[in-house]
Amino acid sequence: MIKDLVVHLEEKMSKSIKNLEAELATLKAGRANPTMLDRIEVEYYGSMVPISQVGSISAPEPRILMITPWEKSALKAIEKAINTSDLNINPNNDGSVIRLIIPELTEETRKNLVKVVNKKGEEAKIAIRNVRRDTIDKIKAMKKELSEDEIKKGEEDVQKKVDEYIKRVDKIVTDKEKEIMKV
Repeated sequence: MIKDLVVHLEEKMSKSIKNLEAELATLKAGRANPTMLDRIEVEYYGSMVPISQVGSISAPEPRILMITPWEKSALKAIEKAINTSDLNINPNNDGSVIRLIIPELTEETRKNLVKVVNKKGEEAKIAIRNVRRDTIDKIKAMKKELSEDEIKKGEEDVQKKVDEYIKRVDKIVTDKEKEIMKV
């Protein structure tokens, strides 16, 4: 019974880790990375779709992203979506492709990005702690079926798993900080 709860706990914590990694991948760290565009949506035939569904995204050079739309009619919509996004990059539209030149990060921008990374890491830790609380509450609710020792052991197992995942979050955040601060 407790093992099922611990497995469920691990699944939820893994989702928190994957979510953190996905969010950090969309941050620009001075290098062109197609995942930077993952959260930008384009109005295409009346509905909002991710840029990756209206064209191919490549990084031909370390600081350039190139978007080649499947249809030339989508160029204006892609350009508009990028301009209204929080990327703060001006798209260069040459009539067949859109190029995004990723500027070098200033020291101040790097420090601000590190703050964002730390905030995202803290949000992931909070999500993990919330899962821990819910799981421990479920274990405590089984006091009629389990002995006090079994409940105590279950809580300790949960805490060990949570500590393990918190360390993973810390490592992910530290690695991303190093990547951002590397000039």
